[in-house]
Amino acid sequence: MKMSLRQMFAPALLAIALTPLAVVAQADQHEGRHSGADREAFSQRMEERRHEVYDRAGLNEEQQTALNELNAEHFQAMQALRKEHQDKVADILSEEERESLKNAMKEMRDEHHGDGRGHGRHGQRENSAETASE
Repeated sequence: MKMSLRQMFAPALLAIALTPLAVVAQADQHEGRHSGADREAFSQRMEERRHEVYDRAGLNEEQQTALNELNAEHFQAMQALRKEHQDKVADILSEEERESLKNAMKEMRDEHHGDGRGHGRHGQRENSAETASE
């Protein structure tokens, strides 16, 4: 069976596209920002988006199932790795030191994102006119 480029790359592109969604879902769950109902609604929206992406990519049911299983495996592995990292940090820093580090990182993130200079994701200027005027 000959596969088109679209069929060959669709699973990889889908995995790349869905990874940020999984990270956001995990971050929201970790920080406890939302109630159970909010998380359920968020999960439902992500499920609907995933199916829309599958449909647009032209993936068959077998491919969709395989990707769902792979993504679930990836998510579980990331959770395990995150837990392992947290345990190792706890071996190095006390609870107070971890809290201090967390607060310092939040302050720096807020300063960076709140400086009004239009920095992009990796600190690059998004507005080239602004860059040229400086």
